[in-house]
Amino acid sequence: MKSTTLRKLNHYTVSRIYIAILLTGLVSTVTAQDNSPYSRYGLGDTYPNSNAANRGLGGISAAYNDYFNINYNNPASYSFFQATNEPNSRKLASGRAVLNVGVDAQTRTLIDRNIQNRFTTSNIVFSNVTLGMPLRKNWGMVLGLRPLHRINYKMERNERIRDHRTNLPIDSGRVLYEGEGGLSLASVGTGVKFKTGKSAFVSFGANAGYIFGKQDYSTRLWLLNDSTMFAAGNKQQKAGVGGLYFDAGMQYQFKVTNKLYMGIGAYGNMSRKLTTTKDVINETFVYDANSGYTSRDSIYTLKNIKGNVYYPASITTGLMLQKPQTPGSNQGGWLAGLDFTYNDWNGYRNNGIADTAVKSNWQVKLGAEFNPARKNNYLSLVSYRFGAFTGPEYIYLRKTTMPVYGVSFGLGLPLINYNGAMAGYQVSQLNLAFEYVKRGNNQNIIKENLFRVSAGFSLSDLWFIKRRYVD
Repeated sequence: MKSTTLRKLNHYTVSRIYIAILLTGLVSTVTAQDNSPYSRYGLGDTYPNSNAANRGLGGISAAYNDYFNINYNNPASYSFFQATNEPNSRKLASGRAVLNVGVDAQTRTLIDRNIQNRFTTSNIVFSNVTLGMPLRKNWGMVLGLRPLHRINYKMERNERIRDHRTNLPIDSGRVLYEGEGGLSLASVGTGVKFKTGKSAFVSFGANAGYIFGKQDYSTRLWLLNDSTMFAAGNKQQKAGVGGLYFDAGMQYQFKVTNKLYMGIGAYGNMSRKLTTTKDVINETFVYDANSGYTSRDSIYTLKNIKGNVYYPASITTGLMLQKPQTPGSNQGGWLAGLDFTYNDWNGYRNNGIADTAVKSNWQVKLGAEFNPARKNNYLSLVSYRFGAFTGPEYIYLRKTTMPVYGVSFGLGLPLINYNGAMAGYQVSQLNLAFEYVKRGNNQNIIKENLFRVSAGFSLSDLWFIKRRYVD
C-alpha cells in the first residue's frame, strides 16, 4: 500500500525554524534609532523591496528565480520551486519548502547643507519572513510579511514664531517635529509555469495581500520668553491605514546556446485605495524626564475621521543572461541582469488631494553573480554578487529632484549540515548584502549617506515525500 505524509521534521529542523522565527520577533521589537527627515513626506521612506540575495545584485528581480531564495517581487518566480512528480503521474512525490528570514542593520549620516553639520544614527530592523513551497511541479505558493514604508524622524529648530493668520512675529520659540510609523504587507501568492518549446518556459504569478500600518505626526512648540511663562503646545495627527493589495508578474526563459539562458521578466501593481482612520489632537502639555509627554489641557480633539490615500501604481521590467553552474564539472556559472522600475507617484492622493511634495520616479538596477568551479575548499562554494542602482527619489521638495546612487556587494554562504545522517535533504544558506547609498546632492537641503548590511537566512528541506509500504 502507499501513503502520503510530510517528511518527518527532526529536532534539528524544528530548532532551526524556531530560532529563525524567534530572531525575527526580537528584531521586529527593537526600538529604531533611525532619523530620516525625508520620511515626513508622502508615505515615508520606501523600504528596499527585495531580499538579501537580490540586494547584493543591486536589487534586480524581474527575471530572477532560485530554488533557495524567494523572489517575492515577481510572483511568477514561485513556479520554479524544486519538485519531483511520481513516475507516470502529475502527483507530487517530493518538493523543497523554503523559509527565508531577513534582518537589516544600517547607519545613516545626515549632512545639513546650510550649517555643514553631520548627524549619524543607526538601527536594526526586520526585513522579511517568507515561506514558499511547491503545490505541484511547476506550481508554487508563498506566504510572506514585509515592510513597505517607514516613517521615523525627529527634528528640532529654534526660530521666530509668527501668527499663522497675520504673519506677525509673536516670540522666539523651539519647535520639535516628530514622526513614526509605516506600512507593511502580509501576502499570499502563487505562480505557475508552462513549457512553450524544447528549452523554453513561460510563467505567470500573482500576489494578494493586505497593507496595514500607522502614521503618527506631531509638532510641539515651546515659546521662549524671559518674563512670561507660556504653555507648550502640541498639534498631532494619528492615523491607522489599511487596504487590499494585488500585484502580478510574468517570466519567460529560453535557451540561447547549449550553455546559455536568457530570462525576461515583468511585474507590477495597479493603484490601490487604502482607507484611513485619523485622530487630530490639539493640546497643551508638560514634559517630564521620567514620564515623558503628558497632556495638560485639550484644546480640541477630533476622533475617527475617515479618509483614504491612493497607493501608487508601479511597473518593473528586466532581463537576465545566465550560464548555470554544471554539477559534477569543473566549470563555474554566472548571471548578469538589468531592471528598470517606474513608480507613478503623480497619481498619489491623500483624501483626494494631490501631494506637491512627491513626484513620479524611476530606477535602473544592474547586477551580476559569479559561482566558481567547485573545488575542495569552502570559498569555491560561495556565490559572489555585485550590483549598482540609480534614479531620482520620489520626494520632490521645493521643485528640486533628489538623486539616489547606490552600489552593493553580496555573498551567498552555504551553511554546513553537521547532522547529515538525520537531515540529508536540508540545505541552509546565509545571504549577506552590503550596500552604500548616497541620497541627495548640494541642491537638496539635507544629503544622506546610508550604509546597510542585510542578512537573509534561507532554510529548506524536502517535504511531501511519498512513503511506500509493501505487504
